[in-house]
Amino acid sequence: MAEILPLRAWRYNRDLADRLELLTAPLFDVVSAKQRELLYQNPLNSINISVPTGDQPAAHAKEILQKWKSEGVLIQDSIPAIYVYYQYFRVPGEHEERCRKGFIAQIKAYDWDENIILRHENTITSAVGDRKDLLRETLFQSSPTHGLYEDDDFELEPHMDAAMEFPLFEIEDYQGVREVVAVIHDALVIRKFLKLLEPKQVILADGHHRLQSAITFRKENSENYPDEAWKGSDFHLMYLTNAKGNHIKILPTHRLYYGLELGATEFLQRVSEWFEIKKFSDPEELENYAFHIPGTFGLVLGEESYLLHVKESRQAELNPGVNEALRKIDTMILHDALFQKVLQIPMELQRGSNQISYERNFSRCVAEVRSGKASFAIITRELEMNQILEVCKSGEVMPQKSTYFYPKALGGLIFSSIDQEEFRFDYGAFS
Repeated sequence: MAEILPLRAWRYNRDLADRLELLTAPLFDVVSAKQRELLYQNPLNSINISVPTGDQPAAHAKEILQKWKSEGVLIQDSIPAIYVYYQYFRVPGEHEERCRKGFIAQIKAYDWDENIILRHENTITSAVGDRKDLLRETLFQSSPTHGLYEDDDFELEPHMDAAMEFPLFEIEDYQGVREVVAVIHDALVIRKFLKLLEPKQVILADGHHRLQSAITFRKENSENYPDEAWKGSDFHLMYLTNAKGNHIKILPTHRLYYGLELGATEFLQRVSEWFEIKKFSDPEELENYAFHIPGTFGLVLGEESYLLHVKESRQAELNPGVNEALRKIDTMILHDALFQKVLQIPMELQRGSNQISYERNFSRCVAEVRSGKASFAIITRELEMNQILEVCKSGEVMPQKSTYFYPKALGGLIFSSIDQEEFRFDYGAFS
Protein backbone atom coordinates (compact mmCIF):
# COMPACT_ATOMS: atom_id res chain seq x y z
CA MET A 1 0.00 0.00 0.00
CA ALA A 2 1.60 3.29 -1.10
CA GLU A 3 0.57 5.94 1.43
CA ILE A 4 0.81 9.45 0.07
CA LEU A 5 -0.29 12.70 1.70
CA PRO A 6 -0.73 16.29 0.56
CA LEU A 7 1.73 18.74 2.09
CA ARG A 8 1.96 22.20 3.57
CA ALA A 9 4.72 23.30 1.26
CA TRP A 10 7.27 26.00 1.89
CA ARG A 11 7.73 28.29 -1.09
CA TYR A 12 9.64 31.42 -1.94
CA ASN A 13 7.81 34.59 -0.91
CA ARG A 14 5.54 35.97 -3.64
CA ASP A 15 7.61 39.15 -3.65
CA LEU A 16 10.42 37.04 -5.11
CA ALA A 17 8.22 35.40 -7.77
CA ASP A 18 9.62 37.49 -10.61
CA ARG A 19 13.12 36.27 -9.70
CA LEU A 20 12.25 32.61 -9.23
CA GLU A 21 14.39 31.51 -12.18
CA LEU A 22 17.41 32.88 -10.28
CA LEU A 23 16.49 31.05 -7.07
CA THR A 24 16.02 27.51 -8.37
CA ALA A 25 18.87 25.04 -8.90
CA PRO A 26 19.60 21.75 -10.67
CA LEU A 27 19.79 18.62 -8.54
CA PHE A 28 23.04 18.19 -6.63
CA ASP A 29 24.19 15.19 -8.73
CA VAL A 30 23.85 16.93 -12.10
CA VAL A 31 24.99 20.48 -11.40
CA SER A 32 28.47 21.16 -12.80
CA ALA A 33 31.23 22.98 -10.95
CA LYS A 34 30.76 26.06 -13.15
CA GLN A 35 27.01 26.06 -12.57
CA ARG A 36 27.56 25.80 -8.82
CA GLU A 37 29.94 28.74 -8.86
CA LEU A 38 27.35 30.93 -10.56
CA LEU A 39 24.45 29.77 -8.36
CA TYR A 40 26.33 30.36 -5.10
CA GLN A 41 26.76 34.01 -6.08
CA ASN A 42 23.07 34.47 -5.27
CA PRO A 43 22.71 34.19 -1.46
CA LEU A 44 19.01 33.30 -1.82
CA ASN A 45 19.45 30.49 -4.34
CA SER A 46 18.12 27.13 -3.11
CA ILE A 47 21.51 25.50 -3.76
CA ASN A 48 22.65 27.02 -0.45
CA ILE A 49 20.34 24.51 1.25
CA SER A 50 20.47 21.59 -1.18
CA VAL A 51 24.27 21.58 -1.65
CA PRO A 52 25.61 23.63 1.28
CA THR A 53 29.25 24.63 1.60
CA GLY A 54 31.69 25.06 4.48
CA ASP A 55 33.47 22.81 6.96
CA GLN A 56 30.10 21.73 8.39
CA PRO A 57 27.80 21.98 5.38
CA ALA A 58 24.69 20.48 7.00
CA ALA A 59 24.90 22.86 9.98
CA HIS A 60 25.47 25.74 7.57
CA ALA A 61 22.31 24.78 5.64
CA LYS A 62 20.31 24.72 8.88
CA GLU A 63 21.53 28.20 9.77
CA ILE A 64 20.58 29.56 6.34
CA LEU A 65 17.18 27.88 6.48
CA GLN A 66 16.34 29.37 9.88
CA LYS A 67 17.37 32.81 8.61
CA TRP A 68 15.20 32.49 5.49
CA LYS A 69 12.17 31.44 7.54
CA SER A 70 12.57 34.24 10.08
CA GLU A 71 13.08 36.88 7.38
CA GLY A 72 10.15 35.68 5.28
CA VAL A 73 12.21 34.55 2.31
CA LEU A 74 10.35 31.24 2.55
CA ILE A 75 6.65 31.14 3.49
CA GLN A 76 4.68 28.02 4.42
CA ASP A 77 1.28 27.40 2.83
CA SER A 78 -1.50 27.35 5.41
CA ILE A 79 -3.24 24.13 4.36
CA PRO A 80 -2.03 20.89 2.73
CA ALA A 81 -2.25 20.56 -1.03
CA ILE A 82 -1.21 18.50 -4.03
CA TYR A 83 1.15 20.47 -6.27
CA VAL A 84 0.71 19.76 -9.97
CA TYR A 85 4.00 19.96 -11.84
CA TYR A 86 4.26 20.01 -15.66
CA GLN A 87 7.55 20.11 -17.54
CA TYR A 88 7.49 21.23 -21.18
CA PHE A 89 10.64 20.29 -23.06
CA ARG A 90 12.22 19.36 -26.37
CA VAL A 91 14.71 16.58 -26.93
CA PRO A 92 17.74 17.55 -29.09
CA GLY A 93 16.95 16.80 -32.71
CA GLU A 94 13.18 17.03 -32.20
CA HIS A 95 10.91 20.00 -32.97
CA GLU A 96 7.81 18.80 -31.16
CA GLU A 97 7.42 20.01 -27.58
CA ARG A 98 6.75 17.28 -25.04
CA CYS A 99 4.99 17.67 -21.69
CA ARG A 100 5.67 15.42 -18.72
CA LYS A 101 2.70 15.63 -16.37
CA GLY A 102 2.92 14.85 -12.69
CA PHE A 103 2.31 16.03 -9.16
CA ILE A 104 4.29 16.57 -5.97
CA ALA A 105 3.17 14.96 -2.72
CA GLN A 106 4.57 13.29 0.39
CA ILE A 107 5.07 9.54 0.34
CA LYS A 108 6.05 7.26 3.20
CA ALA A 109 9.74 6.38 3.00
CA TYR A 110 9.21 2.64 2.63
CA ASP A 111 12.22 0.41 3.05
CA TRP A 112 13.14 -1.48 -0.10
CA ASP A 113 12.16 -4.85 1.34
CA GLU A 114 8.59 -3.61 1.90
CA ASN A 115 8.27 -3.90 -1.90
CA ILE A 116 6.17 -0.74 -2.27
CA ILE A 117 8.81 1.64 -3.62
CA LEU A 118 11.00 -0.23 -6.08
CA ARG A 119 14.50 0.92 -6.91
CA HIS A 120 16.07 0.13 -10.26
CA GLU A 121 19.75 0.84 -9.62
CA ASN A 122 22.41 0.72 -6.93
CA THR A 123 23.43 3.72 -4.84
CA ILE A 124 26.87 5.16 -4.13
CA THR A 125 27.56 5.03 -0.38
CA SER A 126 29.35 8.37 0.02
CA ALA A 127 26.46 10.30 -1.58
CA VAL A 128 23.96 8.66 0.79
CA GLY A 129 25.97 9.78 3.81
CA ASP A 130 25.99 13.43 2.71
CA ARG A 131 22.24 13.45 2.07
CA LYS A 132 21.51 11.75 5.39
CA ASP A 133 23.50 14.33 7.38
CA LEU A 134 21.70 17.17 5.62
CA LEU A 135 18.24 15.72 6.24
CA ARG A 136 18.97 14.98 9.91
CA GLU A 137 20.22 18.53 10.51
CA THR A 138 17.62 20.54 8.59
CA LEU A 139 14.49 18.32 8.61
CA PHE A 140 13.92 19.90 5.21
CA GLN A 141 13.76 18.76 1.59
CA SER A 142 14.62 21.19 -1.19
CA SER A 143 13.72 19.02 -4.16
CA PRO A 144 11.54 15.97 -4.78
CA THR A 145 12.71 12.58 -5.87
CA HIS A 146 10.98 11.21 -8.98
CA GLY A 147 8.67 8.21 -8.81
CA LEU A 148 6.66 6.40 -11.46
CA TYR A 149 3.24 4.83 -11.02
CA GLU A 150 1.21 2.91 -13.61
CA ASP A 151 -2.26 4.12 -14.61
CA ASP A 152 -3.50 2.89 -17.99
CA ASP A 153 -6.66 5.01 -17.75
CA PHE A 154 -4.91 8.31 -16.88
CA GLU A 155 -7.52 8.95 -14.18
CA LEU A 156 -5.66 11.85 -12.54
CA GLU A 157 -4.82 13.77 -15.69
CA PRO A 158 -8.16 15.68 -16.01
CA HIS A 159 -7.75 16.99 -12.45
CA MET A 160 -4.17 18.04 -13.13
CA ASP A 161 -5.12 19.72 -16.40
CA ALA A 162 -7.90 21.64 -14.62
CA ALA A 163 -5.47 22.90 -11.99
CA MET A 164 -3.05 24.00 -14.70
CA GLU A 165 -5.59 26.52 -15.98
CA PHE A 166 -4.56 28.65 -12.98
CA PRO A 167 -0.81 28.11 -12.47
CA LEU A 168 1.02 29.43 -9.43
CA PHE A 169 4.09 30.23 -11.50
CA GLU A 170 5.88 29.40 -14.74
CA ILE A 171 9.62 29.67 -15.35
CA GLU A 172 12.26 28.49 -17.82
CA ASP A 173 15.06 26.51 -16.22
CA TYR A 174 18.78 26.13 -16.91
CA GLN A 175 18.17 23.60 -19.73
CA GLY A 176 15.39 25.57 -21.43
CA VAL A 177 12.69 23.40 -19.85
CA ARG A 178 9.44 25.25 -19.14
CA GLU A 179 8.48 24.47 -15.54
CA VAL A 180 4.85 25.12 -14.51
CA VAL A 181 3.39 24.52 -11.05
CA ALA A 182 -0.26 24.64 -9.96
CA VAL A 183 -2.04 23.65 -6.76
CA ILE A 184 -5.02 21.50 -5.75
CA HIS A 185 -6.66 22.28 -2.38
CA ASP A 186 -9.99 20.51 -2.93
CA ALA A 187 -10.10 17.65 -0.40
CA LEU A 188 -12.39 15.54 -2.60
CA VAL A 189 -9.98 15.77 -5.52
CA ILE A 190 -6.95 15.14 -3.32
CA ARG A 191 -8.69 12.03 -2.01
CA LYS A 192 -8.78 10.67 -5.58
CA PHE A 193 -4.99 11.00 -5.82
CA LEU A 194 -4.47 9.20 -2.53
CA LYS A 195 -6.97 6.48 -3.42
CA LEU A 196 -5.45 5.82 -6.86
CA LEU A 197 -1.91 5.45 -5.48
CA GLU A 198 -2.93 3.39 -2.45
CA PRO A 199 -2.84 -0.09 -4.08
CA LYS A 200 0.11 0.63 -6.37
CA GLN A 201 3.83 0.13 -6.34
CA VAL A 202 6.01 3.14 -7.11
CA ILE A 203 9.15 2.79 -9.21
CA LEU A 204 11.88 5.20 -8.21
CA ALA A 205 13.13 6.91 -11.36
CA ASP A 206 15.50 9.41 -9.78
CA GLY A 207 16.77 10.24 -6.29
CA HIS A 208 18.00 6.91 -4.95
CA HIS A 209 20.46 8.57 -2.55
CA ARG A 210 17.91 11.01 -1.14
CA LEU A 211 15.30 8.30 -0.63
CA GLN A 212 17.84 6.00 1.00
CA SER A 213 18.63 8.86 3.38
CA ALA A 214 14.90 9.27 4.15
CA ILE A 215 14.57 5.53 4.80
CA THR A 216 17.48 5.65 7.24
CA PHE A 217 16.01 8.71 8.97
CA ARG A 218 12.62 7.01 9.31
CA LYS A 219 14.26 4.01 10.99
CA GLU A 220 16.28 6.23 13.34
CA ASN A 221 13.10 7.97 14.50
CA SER A 222 10.71 5.02 14.52
CA GLU A 223 10.28 5.19 18.33
CA ASN A 224 9.67 8.94 18.46
CA TYR A 225 6.22 10.51 18.76
CA PRO A 226 4.35 7.23 19.43
CA ASP A 227 1.03 9.06 19.94
CA GLU A 228 1.09 10.95 16.65
CA ALA A 229 -1.18 9.68 13.86
CA TRP A 230 1.23 10.95 11.21
CA LYS A 231 4.94 11.39 11.81
CA GLY A 232 6.97 13.77 9.70
CA SER A 233 10.03 11.55 9.92
CA ASP A 234 8.11 8.83 8.06
CA PHE A 235 7.59 10.89 4.91
CA HIS A 236 9.52 12.02 1.89
CA LEU A 237 8.90 14.55 -0.92
CA MET A 238 8.27 12.95 -4.31
CA TYR A 239 7.30 14.01 -7.84
CA LEU A 240 5.02 11.31 -9.26
CA THR A 241 4.45 10.74 -12.97
CA ASN A 242 2.55 8.09 -14.91
CA ALA A 243 4.90 5.49 -16.43
CA LYS A 244 2.26 4.85 -19.09
CA GLY A 245 2.65 8.35 -20.48
CA ASN A 246 4.47 8.78 -23.78
CA HIS A 247 6.63 11.63 -22.56
CA ILE A 248 9.00 9.71 -20.32
CA LYS A 249 12.44 10.29 -21.82
CA ILE A 250 15.45 8.26 -20.66
CA LEU A 251 18.87 9.44 -21.80
CA PRO A 252 22.04 7.31 -21.66
CA THR A 253 24.82 7.83 -19.13
CA HIS A 254 28.27 7.10 -20.55
CA ARG A 255 31.33 5.74 -18.70
CA LEU A 256 34.79 7.25 -18.41
CA TYR A 257 37.76 5.20 -17.21
CA TYR A 258 40.92 6.64 -15.64
CA GLY A 259 44.35 5.18 -14.96
CA LEU A 260 44.48 2.35 -17.53
CA GLU A 261 47.81 0.59 -17.08
CA LEU A 262 47.58 -1.41 -20.31
CA GLY A 263 48.76 -0.12 -23.67
CA ALA A 264 46.11 0.43 -26.33
CA THR A 265 47.05 -2.70 -28.30
CA GLU A 266 47.00 -5.00 -25.28
CA PHE A 267 43.77 -3.44 -24.01
CA LEU A 268 42.00 -4.01 -27.34
CA GLN A 269 43.33 -7.56 -27.43
CA ARG A 270 41.74 -8.28 -24.04
CA VAL A 271 38.51 -6.56 -25.05
CA SER A 272 38.37 -8.73 -28.19
CA GLU A 273 38.07 -11.82 -25.99
CA TRP A 274 34.58 -10.66 -25.01
CA PHE A 275 33.49 -8.26 -27.75
CA GLU A 276 33.45 -8.09 -31.51
CA ILE A 277 35.40 -4.93 -32.36
CA LYS A 278 34.76 -2.82 -35.44
CA LYS A 279 36.69 0.37 -36.24
CA PHE A 280 34.47 3.43 -36.40
CA SER A 281 35.28 6.30 -38.71
CA ASP A 282 34.98 9.34 -36.45
CA PRO A 283 34.57 9.59 -32.66
CA GLU A 284 32.48 12.74 -33.09
CA GLU A 285 29.84 10.76 -35.00
CA LEU A 286 29.33 8.15 -32.29
CA GLU A 287 26.80 10.48 -30.65
CA ASN A 288 24.50 10.09 -33.64
CA TYR A 289 24.96 6.35 -34.03
CA ALA A 290 21.78 4.33 -33.41
CA PHE A 291 22.70 1.54 -31.01
CA HIS A 292 19.69 -0.59 -31.93
CA ILE A 293 21.30 -3.94 -31.10
CA PRO A 294 21.46 -4.83 -27.39
CA GLY A 295 24.96 -5.31 -26.01
CA THR A 296 26.48 -2.74 -28.39
CA PHE A 297 28.64 0.16 -27.23
CA GLY A 298 30.93 2.85 -28.55
CA LEU A 299 34.56 3.05 -27.43
CA VAL A 300 36.65 6.21 -27.66
CA LEU A 301 40.34 5.37 -27.11
CA GLY A 302 42.95 8.03 -27.84
CA GLU A 303 42.19 9.51 -31.26
CA GLU A 304 40.35 6.38 -32.42
CA SER A 305 36.85 5.05 -31.95
CA TYR A 306 35.29 1.59 -32.21
CA LEU A 307 31.98 -0.25 -32.00
CA LEU A 308 31.87 -3.07 -29.47
CA HIS A 309 29.30 -5.85 -29.55
CA VAL A 310 29.37 -8.58 -26.92
CA LYS A 311 30.11 -11.97 -28.44
CA GLU A 312 27.10 -14.29 -28.52
CA SER A 313 29.38 -17.22 -27.69
CA ARG A 314 30.29 -15.62 -24.36
CA GLN A 315 26.97 -14.16 -23.24
CA ALA A 316 26.14 -17.21 -21.14
CA GLU A 317 29.26 -16.53 -19.04
CA LEU A 318 28.09 -13.05 -18.08
CA ASN A 319 26.22 -12.44 -14.84
CA PRO A 320 25.54 -16.11 -14.12
CA GLY A 321 22.67 -16.78 -11.73
CA VAL A 322 21.21 -13.31 -12.29
CA ASN A 323 17.54 -12.80 -13.17
CA GLU A 324 17.00 -12.92 -16.95
CA ALA A 325 15.41 -9.44 -17.03
CA LEU A 326 18.56 -7.99 -15.49
CA ARG A 327 21.00 -10.02 -17.60
CA LYS A 328 19.64 -8.38 -20.76
CA ILE A 329 20.38 -4.83 -19.54
CA ASP A 330 23.26 -3.23 -21.42
CA THR A 331 24.90 -1.77 -18.34
CA MET A 332 24.93 -5.20 -16.68
CA ILE A 333 26.65 -6.65 -19.74
CA LEU A 334 29.12 -3.77 -19.78
CA HIS A 335 30.01 -3.82 -16.09
CA ASP A 336 30.59 -7.56 -16.05
CA ALA A 337 32.32 -8.07 -19.40
CA LEU A 338 34.48 -4.94 -19.53
CA PHE A 339 35.03 -3.73 -15.98
CA GLN A 340 34.99 -7.07 -14.18
CA LYS A 341 36.30 -9.56 -16.75
CA VAL A 342 38.67 -7.38 -18.80
CA LEU A 343 39.84 -4.87 -16.19
CA GLN A 344 39.52 -7.18 -13.17
CA ILE A 345 37.43 -4.82 -11.00
CA PRO A 346 34.94 -6.95 -9.01
CA MET A 347 31.31 -5.87 -9.40
CA GLU A 348 30.99 -5.09 -5.68
CA LEU A 349 33.95 -2.67 -5.85
CA GLN A 350 32.85 -0.83 -8.97
CA ARG A 351 30.40 1.44 -7.16
CA GLY A 352 33.16 3.00 -5.09
CA SER A 353 35.89 2.91 -7.73
CA ASN A 354 37.59 6.23 -8.42
CA GLN A 355 38.64 4.93 -11.83
CA ILE A 356 35.09 4.83 -13.21
CA SER A 357 33.06 8.01 -13.60
CA TYR A 358 29.72 8.74 -15.24
CA GLU A 359 29.03 11.40 -17.83
CA ARG A 360 25.85 12.03 -19.82
CA ASN A 361 27.40 14.70 -22.06
CA PHE A 362 28.92 13.01 -25.12
CA SER A 363 31.18 15.93 -26.07
CA ARG A 364 32.71 15.98 -22.58
CA CYS A 365 33.49 12.28 -22.91
CA VAL A 366 35.42 12.81 -26.13
CA ALA A 367 37.19 15.90 -24.76
CA GLU A 368 38.19 14.08 -21.55
CA VAL A 369 39.80 11.26 -23.57
CA ARG A 370 41.50 13.50 -26.12
CA SER A 371 42.97 15.67 -23.36
CA GLY A 372 44.60 12.55 -21.93
CA LYS A 373 42.79 12.85 -18.59
CA ALA A 374 40.61 9.80 -19.20
CA SER A 375 42.02 6.58 -20.62
CA PHE A 376 38.88 5.78 -22.61
CA ALA A 377 35.14 6.43 -22.79
CA ILE A 378 32.31 3.93 -23.28
CA ILE A 379 29.29 5.32 -25.09
CA THR A 380 26.04 3.63 -24.07
CA ARG A 381 22.53 3.57 -25.50
CA GLU A 382 19.36 4.62 -23.67
CA LEU A 383 17.29 1.97 -21.93
CA GLU A 384 13.62 1.42 -22.67
CA MET A 385 10.89 2.02 -20.10
CA ASN A 386 9.60 -1.54 -20.32
CA GLN A 387 13.10 -2.87 -19.50
CA ILE A 388 13.23 -0.78 -16.34
CA LEU A 389 9.74 -1.87 -15.25
CA GLU A 390 10.66 -5.50 -15.84
CA VAL A 391 13.84 -5.26 -13.75
CA CYS A 392 12.09 -3.43 -10.90
CA LYS A 393 9.30 -5.97 -10.70
CA SER A 394 11.84 -8.80 -10.65
CA GLY A 395 13.31 -7.42 -7.43
CA GLU A 396 16.74 -6.87 -9.01
CA VAL A 397 18.72 -3.63 -9.36
CA MET A 398 20.86 -2.37 -12.21
CA PRO A 399 24.39 -0.95 -11.88
CA GLN A 400 24.60 2.64 -10.67
CA LYS A 401 23.91 5.40 -13.20
CA SER A 402 22.11 3.08 -15.62
CA THR A 403 19.44 5.65 -16.43
CA TYR A 404 19.02 9.39 -16.76
CA PHE A 405 15.38 10.42 -16.76
CA TYR A 406 15.03 13.72 -18.59
CA PRO A 407 14.25 16.37 -17.60
CA LYS A 408 15.21 16.32 -13.93
CA ALA A 409 12.85 17.80 -11.35
CA LEU A 410 14.06 21.28 -10.44
CA GLY A 411 15.15 22.17 -6.92
CA GLY A 412 13.70 25.19 -5.14
CA LEU A 413 10.18 25.17 -6.58
CA ILE A 414 8.54 23.36 -3.67
CA PHE A 415 10.14 22.73 -0.25
CA SER A 416 8.94 20.24 2.33
CA SER A 417 9.47 20.11 6.09
CA ILE A 418 9.35 16.91 8.13
CA ASP A 419 9.65 18.74 11.45
CA GLN A 420 6.93 17.22 13.65
CA GLU A 421 5.86 20.64 14.92
CA GLU A 422 4.99 21.64 11.36
CA PHE A 423 3.51 18.27 10.46
CA ARG A 424 0.56 18.21 12.84
CA PHE A 425 -2.60 18.23 10.75
CA ASP A 426 -5.68 16.03 10.49
CA TYR A 427 -4.69 14.25 7.29
CA GLY A 428 -7.60 11.90 7.92
CA ALA A 429 -9.75 14.53 6.21
CA PHE A 430 -8.28 13.33 2.93
CA SER A 431 -8.80 9.59 3.46
